[in-house]
Amino acid sequence: MTLLIRTTTFVLGLVFCTIAHAKDKIGVVAPISGAFSRLGNQLVDGTVIAVASDKSGQAPSIVIRDDNCTAAGGAEAAKQMLQSDVLLVVGFLCTESLEAALPILGQKGIAIISPAIRSQTLTELRTDQRYPVFRLAPSNRNEVNETSAILADRWRTTPFAIIDDGTIFGRELGSAIRQGLEEKGLKPVFTDTYRPGLDNQNALVARLKRAGATQVFVGGERDDVAAIGRSAMALYYPLTIIGSEALNAVGKENDLAIGTLMIAPRADQTLESARAAKNAIELAGKVPEGYAIAAYAAGEIALDVLQAARSQAGSISELLRKTTFETALGPVQFDAVGERIADTYRVQKYDGKQFILEVN
Repeated sequence: MTLLIRTTTFVLGLVFCTIAHAKDKIGVVAPISGAFSRLGNQLVDGTVIAVASDKSGQAPSIVIRDDNCTAAGGAEAAKQMLQSDVLLVVGFLCTESLEAALPILGQKGIAIISPAIRSQTLTELRTDQRYPVFRLAPSNRNEVNETSAILADRWRTTPFAIIDDGTIFGRELGSAIRQGLEEKGLKPVFTDTYRPGLDNQNALVARLKRAGATQVFVGGERDDVAAIGRSAMALYYPLTIIGSEALNAVGKENDLAIGTLMIAPRADQTLESARAAKNAIELAGKVPEGYAIAAYAAGEIALDVLQAARSQAGSISELLRKTTFETALGPVQFDAVGERIADTYRVQKYDGKQFILEVN
């Protein structure tokens, strides 16, 4: 597929000017057509705008390819990245696409910075070879570790429960957090797998009450957490309900009980460090939402590491592992397997319209 950038005329002009004079190349792979095009274009826009803001006079050019969020698209995009001689790639929103691209990009040691994908793919897990993938989004491991630490601090003298909706996601999250708490000497007074999708969870709340649990972590979806909150109010039971990032799903205003807690990273656009990125994205006529700011941060990292590679020994992957980058997401540092080292999870409280940081 030919170069495709869906962005404003302002950004297009900057990018094409850059392409005409630069030597280094950054690849961007995203679903810029099809069902996921809105998210894919957020990734493209954020990266393009970050690179266009470079003032060094050595800004790299950008090569953009559409992966359609499919394995075939990922493999084809990776081949085109090799043909274009890119030095690193930003992108990949879908695991299937990344998994297909890894062996192709890996044969040349081309590093990938992904703003979205958290878990290692099966391709990575089934080989002794370490693929140079660097993830900006917090990993599942980080979610469990940070959530467990936060709950341990809250629950040292509190009778608590952990419940899940029986899905793979809910069951694994609840089980991992329970294990993390038990390693810290804390055990729930009640655990259960509830039936999801009910408008009324009175029976579940009644069991929580009988067990004496005054706080509960729910490994489940927003609609279920809302139903549990309604039932607790109907039974006049003062139950503190805590959920995961799943509560960020779109819901109706006032669907959740006021005071419902969520343990999750703050939205990118609310970070103080993201102010300049927000301004640049808005100046380019785009909305700083979704993956736009994370992609902007990935673009910042790509610029910094390519600049470092001009004067320092070591591969781009080695430089990515040993450098701390100042970005729109704040300081970013990667561990040996490419996961972001960060303390990003915060307790946020629902005020009837949105989640805000809990003030202790």
